[in-house]
Amino acid sequence: MTKPKVTLVTAADMPHLYRGEEGLLDALAQRGLDPAIRVWNDPDTDWTDAGMCVVRSVTDYAKDRDSFLRWARSVPRILNHSDILDWNTDKRYLAALADRGLPTIPTSWLDPAHKLSKHQIHTRFPAFGDFVVKPSVSSGVRDIGRYSSIDTYQRQAAIAQTMDLLNHGRSVMVQRYLEEIDVHGEISLVFFNGLVSHAVEKRPALHPASVTDPSRHEAVVTAQSADSIAWKWGEEIRQVLHGYVRSRMGRDEQFLFNRVDVVPDGKGSFHVMEVSLVDADLYLTATPQALDNFADAIAMRAFW
Repeated sequence: MTKPKVTLVTAADMPHLYRGEEGLLDALAQRGLDPAIRVWNDPDTDWTDAGMCVVRSVTDYAKDRDSFLRWARSVPRILNHSDILDWNTDKRYLAALADRGLPTIPTSWLDPAHKLSKHQIHTRFPAFGDFVVKPSVSSGVRDIGRYSSIDTYQRQAAIAQTMDLLNHGRSVMVQRYLEEIDVHGEISLVFFNGLVSHAVEKRPALHPASVTDPSRHEAVVTAQSADSIAWKWGEEIRQVLHGYVRSRMGRDEQFLFNRVDVVPDGKGSFHVMEVSLVDADLYLTATPQALDNFADAIAMRAFW
């Protein structure tokens, strides 16, 4: 019997996927699959013969989102679904989730079409505390800057970064930096085929007056099990997310993988930082069973 083909999709500068995913090919082969790794924009790859394609470390999609989405729509079988990739590659999805009642970080959205002056950009920044500037289409922590609102030099640097992004045709989001991140950390909850797999706790990678190196990817400082309250939050977010997808797409869609990033607010609730359905680092070394859980989830879909 022919083994089902599974292609793990990555970027040219990440030929071995994310750190911790090195054993994924062997794990899939052990489950009766024929796995391979391919670069999404490799012109020599025949995607009609790639079997089920699993989007992984496509960390360069933000450089040419339109080409990435055209590619995704051309692939006969891709997970997560191309409609989901379309929606989740622009962080304006956070506004849609906020409209459905999820507690997200208040955000100012700046668009190149607005032709904002430096003064107008300045007025969009918070009057006190730290804040973050980042493009609405971005991968990982690339092109994200954290600044102090009361420091003139840092505000000028934030204006310069914002202007540069807007001048390159990129929409920008401005968010207050949550001090709760420093106090409580950020929790990533990972789901495979809608089921809980594992969790990690992360500490901030950004510091005031810093813009992240484009070659870096966010690092896990500690890997811990989330408590039952955090999983309750993750399930709440997952249900809202699926409800929105049903209303947007006219059908529900089972996500092969879904990483939900939350920050406890110290008052018994949380803030949604991100829902990652495209290029999510799934932290497969966080727990002993994490990689096997993902391999099982892929095998389940491949044999459907």
